Amino acid sequence: MHATTQFRRLLEQPGIIMAPGAYDCLTAKLIEAAGFPAVYMTGAGTSVARLGYPDLALATMTEMLDNASQIASIVDIPVIADADTGYGGILNVRRTVRQYERSGVAALHLEDQEFPKRCGHLDDKRVIATEDMVQKINAAVDARTDDDFTIIVRTDAIAVTGWDDAMDRCEQYVEAGADVLFVEALRTPEQIEQAGRELNVPLLYNYVETGKSPLLPASELERYGFKIVIYPASGLLSAMHAVRETLATLKQQGTTSHLLEKMDSLQDCFEAVGLSEMLDEDARFATSGAL
Repeated sequence: MHATTQFRRLLEQPGIIMAPGAYDCLTAKLIEAAGFPAVYMTGAGTSVARLGYPDLALATMTEMLDNASQIASIVDIPVIADADTGYGGILNVRRTVRQYERSGVAALHLEDQEFPKRCGHLDDKRVIATEDMVQKINAAVDARTDDDFTIIVRTDAIAVTGWDDAMDRCEQYVEAGADVLFVEALRTPEQIEQAGRELNVPLLYNYVETGKSPLLPASELERYGFKIVIYPASGLLSAMHAVRETLATLKQQGTTSHLLEKMDSLQDCFEAVGLSEMLDEDARFATSGAL
């Protein structure tokens, strides 16, 4: 089944879709192996882990698309991909949708920040005019060739222009064709509950450790009416903490031999990305005279 159709079926089925963030192919494979139904290709993680930059719109469409394409090619579950602001105006948005759709991802999200954008959990964001974002959504919807390709629209307006404007934007974004709404940086359980009550479309929640939104369990978010919850930083922040600790110990003691219990084996590492399956394929196609 095509990834876009897989994801549409997940949206139609009961239950909330939990999608941890992958910043590379290894994290995507681990997410799939853990049994999650979808992967979220994190833009912040892509910028930090692949480019060494903070999430300040320094990653280009080409760089983001390359990461999304590689992740989509290595897993059999749907990939939701960050597409920032669409990387420009109307024509850029149309190209972004077409390129992401061809990459094999099941869904993307576009946001209404001004360019250059910044992480949704940083201060001093700016948003474009509602009518300009509506035009972008119209262009995105028209550009897709697969009706199952899901267009998620994110608004950062709560922190900029306030609640009422954010809700008005959401209504207009749905009218323009948004399949899912992503209301960024909800601050309180009361706001979360109100968003779920007022917005009658699938909703996405951004679960960011040390961010601005409450860290509510998926079951509670589902009760509030949310359909998707992404965890863009969980793997990244955990890996960063673990690597820092390991490197500090190595620098101080000159060995990591006492840390082996905290590490997977090299064999486990290779198995996580398909060692046995690849060796079996190699043996199946090898000729009898091969060395």
